[in-house]
Amino acid sequence: MIDKQWSTAAEAVADIPDGASLAVGGFGLSGNPIALIEALLAQGTSGLSVVSNNCGVDDWGLGVLLGAHRIRKMTSSYVGENKEFERQFLTGELELELTPQGTLAEKLRAGGSGIAAFYTQTGVGTQVAEGGLPRRYNADGTIAVASPNKDVRRFDVDGTPRDFVLEEAITTDFALVHALAGDRHGNLIFNKAARNFNPLAAMAGRICIAQVERLVEPGELDPDRVHLPGVYVHRIVEVGSDIPKRIERRTVAAEGA
Repeated sequence: MIDKQWSTAAEAVADIPDGASLAVGGFGLSGNPIALIEALLAQGTSGLSVVSNNCGVDDWGLGVLLGAHRIRKMTSSYVGENKEFERQFLTGELELELTPQGTLAEKLRAGGSGIAAFYTQTGVGTQVAEGGLPRRYNADGTIAVASPNKDVRRFDVDGTPRDFVLEEAITTDFALVHALAGDRHGNLIFNKAARNFNPLAAMAGRICIAQVERLVEPGELDPDRVHLPGVYVHRIVEVGSDIPKRIERRTVAAEGA
């Protein structure tokens, strides 16, 4: 029997070295693998290159690693809720590869599927394809590193020639993800919005570490409900259903509205 259960989050991330690349699940603050992130923070790992939809907020999610200056580079699609992220990027402390959200999702899926690259219309005619997007600034505000131009080819789609830009797949050394439930073989079920990027991040990591709210025995999960098969998951840690969960931006209706 393949038993992928680990006792603690600290043990599960203990071999992630300085300079490692990570794919991290989460959509906003939904589905952030916070127990694994905090364990990584506690052990002092630094120089990380992180691929994630966003970088959390100043005091939650990946924001806690960013605030401790543990992240060297972010590959993200949305970075608008973190003031420390903005500060580090504009002062040259952080490198950023800004990627359209759908393209980022497909780059992770492709990496996990053994696909080296793909062509997409997203970004054609913009700096995404033509290059020149700042990736890292110098301290004086000048551009130290800019994005390169990418290969653009024309394909016939429904009899109409259209331009497509080449995007390379993403694979990482490790993946950190959060799931609602899993079994000791690593099969995972995600809850609602947490399903957006967690399965894709899990696929892209050469070693995937999953924190789950509920861990069950093999065979207890309905196979038709499994969102990610255990072949993609290498370590699993139960963190309980009472693990803290934050709301990124709370919006309520005005009284009487």
